[in-house]
Amino acid sequence: MKHRLIDLFAGCGGMTLGFVHPEFCGKFESVFALDCDPAAVRSYRANFGDHAECGEVEELAASERIPKADIVIGGPPCQGFSLLNKKKEGDRRRALWEPYMDIVARSGARMFVIENVQGLLKSDEHDRIKARAAGLGFDTVSALLNAADYGAPQTRKRAFIVGWKRLEVDPPSFPPMPTNTSEATNRGLPRWRTVRDVIGDLPEPEGFDIRDEPAPLNLHFRRTPTPKSLNRYKAVPPGGNRFDLQRNAPSLTPACWIRKTSGGTDLFGRLWWDRPSVTIRTEFFKPEKGRYLHPEQHRPITHREAARIMGFPDEFVFTGTKIEIARQIGNAVPPDLAAAVAEVVAGVLSAKARKAA
Repeated sequence: MKHRLIDLFAGCGGMTLGFVHPEFCGKFESVFALDCDPAAVRSYRANFGDHAECGEVEELAASERIPKADIVIGGPPCQGFSLLNKKKEGDRRRALWEPYMDIVARSGARMFVIENVQGLLKSDEHDRIKARAAGLGFDTVSALLNAADYGAPQTRKRAFIVGWKRLEVDPPSFPPMPTNTSEATNRGLPRWRTVRDVIGDLPEPEGFDIRDEPAPLNLHFRRTPTPKSLNRYKAVPPGGNRFDLQRNAPSLTPACWIRKTSGGTDLFGRLWWDRPSVTIRTEFFKPEKGRYLHPEQHRPITHREAARIMGFPDEFVFTGTKIEIARQIGNAVPPDLAAAVAEVVAGVLSAKARKAA
């Protein structure tokens, strides 16, 4: 019998996918999901069923529509904790864990999983979440996990808080995983998956818009670059970044980059074939936002390539405009990472069931 799952702030369902799909964990069934993005909810419904709703978590928490569940999962919007958000204090998004915990309590869930950016672990909210959970009868454990350690071809670090109702069972623990390829080889564990592993078989994209074709070509389209943008792409060598652009084509380099002689090395960078990708964000189609140029072709990665790097199978259905789909991909939890967490919590739920028996 599968465990009943509620997904809050569900997006298109990357976290649900890792919990419910038989190719990932497969030990859960989704009974309810909520998100405030209509396009994401349409995608969720297309993949998991009509039990997903579009709405605000505060309204759900105050309603009588909360179903019974074994576990509640979800990631309250991460921008309130993000290092990219300089005005953190007073951000409403930082407090959305409160109605989340209300729903945990009212659903009768025996476990919960909160996912967020790593800044959560050093925030005051982290302590408040744990205190609220303790007041509801939950013990908790927190962990910072790298998606690349769990099968995703992406070095995406995320914070998790896992809570479980106090019973005489061992707390969940995350198995030690390799931190780099050589360590994985030495320990006989799977190596990190690379960009080449997941997009190396795709042909060069044709066309500049979503096409009415079967996956994977339906999301495998180019942008329409200006001549200046194309020349900028050509000036960045394999593994290069904006500093190579400045050296190789100073006349094409934005003045603000010329003035800033230090800083991050991912802006306007190329992905490496034989490494995992950097974190895929919602504007991966804009190389000025990060290391999102194809390893060798003169273009940003496509929506299909980003979806594969996130860990979505080609048959996963995305609905919406190009920008809406990009937001769904960039905001998702990598299903491989979600599945690793799902296996841990499924073990705890099964132990509880054995204890109750």
